[in-house]
Amino acid sequence: MSASGFLALLLVLLSSGRLLASGTGNFSTQPGVGLAGPTSLAMMSESSDECDRVMNYSAAERCAFVKRTPDCSMEDGFINYLRLAFCLLAPNLTPLTITLCMVWLLVLFLILGLTASKFFCPNLSAISSTLHCSHNVAGVTFLALGNGAPDIFSAMAAISHPHTAGLAVGALFGAGIFVTTVVAGSVALVKPFAVASRPFLRDVIFYMIAVFWTFDILYRGTITMGETLGYLFLYVVYVLTVVISSFIYNWQKNSATNGIQHVPHIPELNSSDSSDDDDVPGMRGGTIQQEYESEYRPLLPYSESTSEILLSSLNPVDNRKWRRKPWTWKVVKVVKTPLEVLLLLCVPVVDPDKEDRNWRRPLNSLHMITAPLLCVLIFQSGAYGGVMIQGEFPVWLLILLLGMFLAAIVFCTTTNDHPPKYHPLFAFLGFVVSAVLISAAASEVVSLLHMLGVVLSLSNTVLGLTLLAWGNSIGDLFSDITIARQGYPRMAIAACFGGIIFNMLFGVGLGCLMQMYETHSSAQFESEGLLTWILPGALGLSLVLSFLIVPLTQFHLGRSYGVFLLVFYCIFLLIALLTEFRIIHT
Repeated sequence: MSASGFLALLLVLLSSGRLLASGTGNFSTQPGVGLAGPTSLAMMSESSDECDRVMNYSAAERCAFVKRTPDCSMEDGFINYLRLAFCLLAPNLTPLTITLCMVWLLVLFLILGLTASKFFCPNLSAISSTLHCSHNVAGVTFLALGNGAPDIFSAMAAISHPHTAGLAVGALFGAGIFVTTVVAGSVALVKPFAVASRPFLRDVIFYMIAVFWTFDILYRGTITMGETLGYLFLYVVYVLTVVISSFIYNWQKNSATNGIQHVPHIPELNSSDSSDDDDVPGMRGGTIQQEYESEYRPLLPYSESTSEILLSSLNPVDNRKWRRKPWTWKVVKVVKTPLEVLLLLCVPVVDPDKEDRNWRRPLNSLHMITAPLLCVLIFQSGAYGGVMIQGEFPVWLLILLLGMFLAAIVFCTTTNDHPPKYHPLFAFLGFVVSAVLISAAASEVVSLLHMLGVVLSLSNTVLGLTLLAWGNSIGDLFSDITIARQGYPRMAIAACFGGIIFNMLFGVGLGCLMQMYETHSSAQFESEGLLTWILPGALGLSLVLSFLIVPLTQFHLGRSYGVFLLVFYCIFLLIALLTEFRIIHT
């Protein structure tokens, strides 16, 4: 089943379970009757300003409640989905509203995935290459940021407001449990292997510390500026630990090699003491890619015109790959192509693995116009798009004129064949634009999930641990399984534990800083009952069990361990849903 069908089926099951739990089998479309039964506006307390209570009102009174309730303002998104659901569309169209929102949610997840994989990560790789970072530092900083961008920006958007913090809690803990059980278990089932002992224990210990610290924050319901900075500093300590341990390991390895130079070197690919795997698929893939391109290189020199370069640069479909791919890949590619073309038009990409570093003179000149203009129009949900300078001159028009001036300079001072010396600066521009775009899409996802939670009477936490967590993690599942099948299960399991540490520490830490900046006080977390404590408890328990079981098995992850992790996740999800539907309660 595809990811889109899986998410749609999940939402149907959640809504059905909620309706059955509340004693009704369908959405009521009669005026004056809601999911919780008929309730008059006058019967409700005037102090009830929680937007989640809108379903307690009659269908005719919900629009007025949404308009007068500050909690329903949803200022962070381009669209006020609550007004769309309760004011613009008729009450009998609620199923259609949910269907359209699910389609839009899948589009947003597609934007997040495409922007992160095709633009954000390559530009980060180019920046890392430009700054001459080592592989270890790049892996735990730039690579972690690139892989976790959707999770981090979604968490930041949710935690920036206390009433949606449950989405971030559910997403971060839900994704953590999903990745460390389902993804890690699937890797163990596909390719049993011996895990690297020291990196595994290091990552699990740091992740347990992060989980315990987050649990303490949720228990107290608040976090100060000093604690937030300490929370972020924990990841700095983690990075230093990775770098220092890698340095010590390499020093010991070199010393041992120098001491026995007369003995032929035999690489121990399955040794559990190796700190980091050097056999990276991307490295061999680069050689394969070069051979592939050289095979199709024209025999006679040929120079494309400027217009041909522009059209080929905006074409995301490789005709040679198209002929070799199955029909399912072709269908998905057709769906993604319009979005990819728009992204190619607005976001520059620098590829250090290519000979010309992906220099496209006409397109890169056009990026000087489209990239800054896109940032202004979507930054903070378009807050600066309508700003006027002295009440007369719009900011977007000023950015447009400056961009046209810079585009003319770039086009007139460069050639089609050779990238300019300042071409690496386009990687920084692409990084900024893709980060702003991911942040905007993440804000829309949070606002949309909040509306779905209100309409279906589901808590933010359960939406976070299901839809948001699965939407952001389903790509990790497929990519890690693919890496394991290619013979690199260690890399896949390292990605399971290393990336989510970064997501949790920076997602919560930066989100708290944003909330403090907006409220000028300590960050607050609103607890959503028993489910809030089940999440960190389940994640902490899975980490403790892995910390105990894996060393007992001599760090060999077999199929029995994979089955155990999958069963653990199924039990956790069952308990979480039973708690959400009030079958399990305090």
